[in-house]
Amino acid sequence: MVASVQGTHIVPDRVAVVGAGMVGLATAWFLQEAGIEVTVLDREGVAAGASWGNAGWLTPGLATPLPEPAVLKYGIGAVLSPSSPVYVPPTASPRLISFLARFARNSTASRWKTAMEALVPINRQALNGFDALAKAGVEAETYEAKSFLAAYRTEEERTVLLEEIEHIHAAGQGIEFEAITGDDAREIEPSLSDEIGAAIRLHGQRFINPGEYVNMLADSVRARGGNIVTGVTVKDIVDEIRGVRIVTADGESTAYDAVVMATGAWLGDLARQFGVRTVVQAGRGYSFSVPIAHVPAGPVYFPAQRIACTPLGDRLRVAGMMEFRKPDAKLDPRRIDAIVEAARPLLRDADLDARTFEWVGPRPCTPDGLPLIGATASPRVFAAGGHGMWGITLGPITGQLLAETITTGRTPVELAPFNPLR
Repeated sequence: MVASVQGTHIVPDRVAVVGAGMVGLATAWFLQEAGIEVTVLDREGVAAGASWGNAGWLTPGLATPLPEPAVLKYGIGAVLSPSSPVYVPPTASPRLISFLARFARNSTASRWKTAMEALVPINRQALNGFDALAKAGVEAETYEAKSFLAAYRTEEERTVLLEEIEHIHAAGQGIEFEAITGDDAREIEPSLSDEIGAAIRLHGQRFINPGEYVNMLADSVRARGGNIVTGVTVKDIVDEIRGVRIVTADGESTAYDAVVMATGAWLGDLARQFGVRTVVQAGRGYSFSVPIAHVPAGPVYFPAQRIACTPLGDRLRVAGMMEFRKPDAKLDPRRIDAIVEAARPLLRDADLDARTFEWVGPRPCTPDGLPLIGATASPRVFAAGGHGMWGITLGPITGQLLAETITTGRTPVELAPFNPLR
């Protein structure tokens, strides 16, 4: 069952990847590049979790740790409000309270800087992961953002992102931008209303239709001989002397040489038994699509309202919210209403009452804002998750670097800070 031995490292022949989102499928694809037979298992379907309805931004320049000093400015009253961009239910479980306490401890300037420096090396490689997939024939498209605007009502509001960009630069990560007036922003994007008085134009960014992209990545995995099995719940992973056994909820049991856990917000359920103690909490995001008179040429971001807009065909996807709840809780229409009311005065000629594809998905968040990528306490069981808001941006490079780890037994320097056992 084992393909080969490189030095003292045993290269697996058959690998199971649990999770058919961007991270799981990218890992499967790059494992195939190394000649490994892959089976992908998912309890629902391809892109059924956080991969489908998110904003689809490929913005490594903005991929920063989620715990940040600005988070601490939200008062208890604010985060308990259903209309708050960051929402915590008043009936939070002890597990969630523990997560939030750790999250708050990491939301200091010094810890943000340390985490940011850890992200810089992988962020620098992020777009290369998409380019590698495209070069090898994956037909899914990435779109150059002809414009990417962060828009504000006032210049004072804009100082928050300008200061963050300074900190990003100080951590060693480059991002090209220019500060412009509201009139300049409207000239670039007529979809912005007269409420916008200042903006930041970002350069060198891209975006995708995430659901379409991930499904086409799945098609490529299948075309290369991979097996994608949906509607299967993995109940247990059993580490045995000669391999790893996956046990499903229906009682099926199959042996593999190695297993990758890429289960998003559910990562901790399977990973805990393999020494992964970092809590992975669902930070749920909401989105919907609307018709708009002038479809923007690229993403539009309203940072003060934490609303992200992305052009998808002839419609605009509007996304937002960070809702700390159980990953599989039902969509709460109050969150949709809150996004609508925040976006309404900022967009021109967007029919926010003609919404389609209302969606909620669970982003997998960690208390320190860093993902969990690499081997666990078992050298045959690997974790790949906890990317927070950046699973789409960092998904392909995560898969590429983790496949390198699995096939060589060596941890690339970019993954060193993301040890699942930290």
